[in-house]
Amino acid sequence: MINVTVATSSPTNAHQFAVPLSESGLLVKEDSLTQQVLDLHKADKTPGSAARVMIGENIALVIGVGSVYKARDFAAAAVRAASDKAPLILIASSSEEAKAFAEGAVLGQKTPANFKKDSKTDIDVQIVFDKKVDVLKELGVAQTIVAIRELINMPANALWPEKLAKEAKSLAKGLPIDVEIWDEKRLEKERCGGILGVGKGSVRPPRLVKLTYRGGGKHIALVGKGITFDTGGLSLKQPLSMIGMKYDMAGAASVLGAIVGAAQLGIKANITGFMCLAENMPSGQATRPGDVLTMRNGKTVEVLNTDAEGRLVLGDGLSLASELGPDHIIDIATLTGAATVALGKRYAGLMGKGDAIELAKEAAAAADELLWEMPLPAELREILKSDVADMVNSRIGVPSGSMLVGGLFLSEFVPKDASWAHIDIASSANNDAAPYSVYPSGATGVMIRTLIEMARRA
Repeated sequence: MINVTVATSSPTNAHQFAVPLSESGLLVKEDSLTQQVLDLHKADKTPGSAARVMIGENIALVIGVGSVYKARDFAAAAVRAASDKAPLILIASSSEEAKAFAEGAVLGQKTPANFKKDSKTDIDVQIVFDKKVDVLKELGVAQTIVAIRELINMPANALWPEKLAKEAKSLAKGLPIDVEIWDEKRLEKERCGGILGVGKGSVRPPRLVKLTYRGGGKHIALVGKGITFDTGGLSLKQPLSMIGMKYDMAGAASVLGAIVGAAQLGIKANITGFMCLAENMPSGQATRPGDVLTMRNGKTVEVLNTDAEGRLVLGDGLSLASELGPDHIIDIATLTGAATVALGKRYAGLMGKGDAIELAKEAAAAADELLWEMPLPAELREILKSDVADMVNSRIGVPSGSMLVGGLFLSEFVPKDASWAHIDIASSANNDAAPYSVYPSGATGVMIRTLIEMARRA
């Protein structure tokens, strides 16, 4: 656990302090850190790298920041490099930098592992600035993102649709957020055939969680894919592809994190969130390839691939969101493996139409998160044609633009004139490599800060 405080002077007892090293040299003057000392300790300018240098009874953590210094990333890297034996000191040059340090320090920590003994490390971080700075809001949102990471990292035997719905209610407790939980009977009454169709193969029935925050201002609807585990259903995944499918609820968890964060900040926007929750399992009652589902908006879908299930639950969620007539609709999902093929492991894909596209790009830039716009080519819509229903959910054996086809499918569930953004985080929701920026290994909580910023800017 990271404990962050703000002080107006450095401590006199033994401590660690972080110093940024850019391509142009040290960004903070420290006489003891000569070039000879830096070379001896192999101090590296690469972003996120760290060298430990003893200076008397204290330790200097020389943190590489590359060509562009980012306060959040610097603080995150310092936390990862720090020992829990002494306080870590971060010296801020402005109140804004102090706030960024607070956020980065919390976000940079290793996510606690609930099923692993001795996985938690307590580090005291002291931000030093010559004036008092209130960082409570930054800390609150960052801690919420860490809580969301913990949820996403949970194994599927400890987190299923009903349990995740309860966790959502618990996280929203004490905030001005109304929470509705729809069980399978309510989902049937509300004609949510997509969510029901995906969840019918599991002994753990599906849920929909509706979250409502009324902060005033523009109305934003958020829709998140929440597959608590994805076996592929009867279109069973290969064993290697099934590893990590506990992360398939990251989109719904991101919606929860964004609304909770917006409420903590008191953002002046009205936000309605839909967490579309199901477990995609094979069984004697599971949806079969060739079955036809009737979605919330009345469209029928021939399910050719039960492993293309995320778009089915999102279709119902997007229909519910569209009925509210919001100013912007944003859905977020670990939708397609093709997103990783196209964008690698750090960028999220962006598709959609209307003002929401520029809003998303501006918000991502402000939050310093990586988002790349992809097209929605009209000619690929042919791939979704069906002989027996309004559309198919996927065309097996036709890999062309499969990330984009997923977006085209979702576009059928929002009005033609909607301001709509689809964010595919399949490539970036979990980090199976070393930590980078403010993201640890495992669940990243990516795009939560972007969604909050979208609400702020709407």
